[in-house]
Amino acid sequence: MIDLIGKRRFYFLFSLLIILPGLLSLLLPGGLRLAVDFTGGTLWELRFSQTPPPALVKEVLAEKGYPDAIVQTTGEGTILIRTKEIPSDAPVKGEIVAALRARFGDLQEQRFESVGPIVGTEVAQRALAAVALASLGILGYLWFAFRRVPAAYRYGTCAIIALLHDALVVLGIFSLLGRLFHLEIDALFVTAILTVIGFSVHDTIVVFDRIRENLLRYPGQPFEAVVNHSLLQTLGRSLATSLTVIFTLAALVLFGGVTTRPFALALLIGIVSGTYSSIFNAAALLVAWEKGELRLPLPGRRALRTA
Repeated sequence: MIDLIGKRRFYFLFSLLIILPGLLSLLLPGGLRLAVDFTGGTLWELRFSQTPPPALVKEVLAEKGYPDAIVQTTGEGTILIRTKEIPSDAPVKGEIVAALRARFGDLQEQRFESVGPIVGTEVAQRALAAVALASLGILGYLWFAFRRVPAAYRYGTCAIIALLHDALVVLGIFSLLGRLFHLEIDALFVTAILTVIGFSVHDTIVVFDRIRENLLRYPGQPFEAVVNHSLLQTLGRSLATSLTVIFTLAALVLFGGVTTRPFALALLIGIVSGTYSSIFNAAALLVAWEKGELRLPLPGRRALRTA
């Protein structure tokens, strides 16, 4: 039989190596590159007869007082501009349009949206409240559902640790991508994080439920052996379910529109992380907790043992 649980220290180390760079990036100034949903600003989409290079469009915007504007091409052949707020009735908007027409020919305005930072603040606050309430609900539900097995509270705690792991992986990678490739997060990113959390909990509960069944079925077996056997039983189902979602999201990242690509990418990273954590981290944490491996080696404790 394959011993998955026996390699738990390797799984924990691998997760640490993935999370640490992103966590450091998050803690440094400018940890996440925020889109106009959070900072306030303007989202402007233009269609030209011949799509100009984004760098040249950025030059025009810089000349008109918007040097920090982010300019991208979309999958539909339009130019998408994200910048600090441009009032729709301000003369500078007409000046920018005139300068763009003079340099690149005729254009059509596809979208012009201005949003204040209060939108992003409300979304973030509600998301944090949702995560907190969901965590309490998960802890309470698993404590009740697993009441027939010893230390039922551990299952809820490990599930919450697994979902925090997945959220940190997504946040950390997006922080790094923001620094390297100017990738921004918007309100859709918050939706992606909440979706990832839901998937992570669902996948973890499937594994934990099989552990509970086997603990009641084989009461005399060592805990580690029961957990390992349960993982092997659910491994095929977890991978098959996750891979179908992963392939779909990968297609969206590669061939989807520029506005939905960050959302699909966040989901893709989160689903991969959630699959990994539910199989290799959550159950392994249960075993490490059961065997006392999570206790800190305090000097006083060592002294008592040697005495």
